[in-house]
Amino acid sequence: MSSSTAKASVRNPHGAKQSHRRQSSKLPPSGKTAPSFTAAVLTVSDSCAGGERVDLSGPAVAATLKQSGFRIAATQTVPDDSIQIQHALTRLAAGARFVVTTGGTGIAPRDVTPEAALAVCERLLEGVAERMRFAGAKKTPFAVLSRGVCGVRGTSLILNLPGSPKGAVESLRAVLDLIPHALNLLDGKTEHS
Repeated sequence: MSSSTAKASVRNPHGAKQSHRRQSSKLPPSGKTAPSFTAAVLTVSDSCAGGERVDLSGPAVAATLKQSGFRIAATQTVPDDSIQIQHALTRLAAGARFVVTTGGTGIAPRDVTPEAALAVCERLLEGVAERMRFAGAKKTPFAVLSRGVCGVRGTSLILNLPGSPKGAVESLRAVLDLIPHALNLLDGKTEHS
């Protein structure tokens, strides 16, 4: 039997067993159909941008997005510089519906990703960032030190994730089921089921 079909036995109205095949689809963890949106991943790291360290977080985030049905339109790495981050966010949001950053969300002096995102976003979605921190706090008390934000620029969403590969992927997974609905709302699709 193929992985896309499952055999099920049911009884007909007369009590006899009948077999039939039903389609089973591979769904994202949320149980909803995979979105068909574009995404971009921006790694914010002085050491990765300078070639001193290999970026592990950006590829991990991109892989998670791909597994959830997003098409990766672009990836980029920039140093922890607010102006460079702002320029990258503006450019990436013009070509992708969901722009995800990884890195620069802590409280170190060079952690400026949230400020850069705030400078280019028109509106904030505070609840998305709160949900990430809430989910993260169940695993580590340090999750509340992340200052990442989620905001709207045009019809795109910008989401800041922590810099560690594990923290970035866990934070993304905590909110990924919300993103397709939010992007549909930004498209003006406001019908409620």
